[in-house]
Amino acid sequence: MAELLLMPEVAAGATSAVLSSWPLAEASSYSAGEILAIIETDKAVVDVEAESDGILVKLLIAESQEVEIGRPIALIAAPGEVIADIDATLSELGYSPDSTPSASAEPATSAAPATETSVEVSSRVFASPLARRHAKEKGIDLSQVTGTGPQGRIRKHDLDNVQATSGKSTPATATTAPAIPTPVPGTVTEIPHSRLRRAIAQRLVESKTQAPHFYLDATIRVDRLMALRAEINDGAQTRVSFNDFVIKAVAAAHLRVPQMNVIWTPDAVLQYSTVDISMAVATDNGLVTPTLRGVENMTVTQIALASKDFATRAKEGGLRQNELEGGSTSVSNLGMFGVESFNAIINPPQSSIIAVGAITAEPVVDNGTVVAGHVMRVTVSVDHRPIDGATGAMWLREFVDLMESPAKILA
Repeated sequence: MAELLLMPEVAAGATSAVLSSWPLAEASSYSAGEILAIIETDKAVVDVEAESDGILVKLLIAESQEVEIGRPIALIAAPGEVIADIDATLSELGYSPDSTPSASAEPATSAAPATETSVEVSSRVFASPLARRHAKEKGIDLSQVTGTGPQGRIRKHDLDNVQATSGKSTPATATTAPAIPTPVPGTVTEIPHSRLRRAIAQRLVESKTQAPHFYLDATIRVDRLMALRAEINDGAQTRVSFNDFVIKAVAAAHLRVPQMNVIWTPDAVLQYSTVDISMAVATDNGLVTPTLRGVENMTVTQIALASKDFATRAKEGGLRQNELEGGSTSVSNLGMFGVESFNAIINPPQSSIIAVGAITAEPVVDNGTVVAGHVMRVTVSVDHRPIDGATGAMWLREFVDLMESPAKILA
């Protein structure tokens, strides 16, 4: 039976994505598992695979076009099915080139359905089903809410700072946006926001406003770590960086203090049995955080190889969406820029992030004697909802012990 293939919600909270390319031509047959479309999100490239055999009857969206989540992108049919009148079939399925599918149109099984597909609520108000349900529970009048989604559609996060009062919705806290000064002509270059920059801004604001951060600092003596790294890299084909040791030490500390290997959800604290760690990678378009999985079972050399691969593909825009998801913590290292210490913002829904500064030569006290030594400063940002201060302090103590006795990292 013919059905519409809809643009899937390939990233949580996404409202749109770019249809990068169609690997197959119209009227092509395909098998289960074959790639039907390639989609670009703010940070990654995603393959849309077929879940069953079929025919790609008609392409409804051109390549390189940005498409709203839930919008039809193609007409597909079962193997051997003959569609005599494509336009009539599309009409029967509720498809219109200028509108989203009607309520009778079911999403194709070959793509993941969107959880916040926008639909018309009334003749004047547009909102996602999740937003409508939330508004009903909170007694919010959607006609009084301004949507930030495509074409002004209301999404759930538009209701987060809205309260019900006398049947009307008003902001919980009234603020006036500061006026933007008019620049002197010729002194300002306007740089439009990229999709990635908008996504970064939204996530960082979400993190700082919803996750109560607290910060823990430590200064770590790293002379023994420097010696061990030099020994490992001597004649090695794959060179190991200090950041690779940091990532491995974070994983080992998470095993020692498993209460840190958690994330907060509205219903429960989720504690993981494996240690998945995201690493911050700066690209020309913005920051991305690919995730190393099962780091507790990786050697520092394996971490080095995986990190280099992530960094290369991140700068080329070749990361996959599943490589940007998961993890309970991140490592952000600005030491290569000479930054000695800084506070990083937690990458939601993770519960912590470790900010790593540069290694500097300084006077240190060793058995009561002042000697020359090398130190590294780190700051751990922690979400206070799932993690208490004492737990964070215990974790940092274990992390420092591992970094100052680096042979334990390799054990």
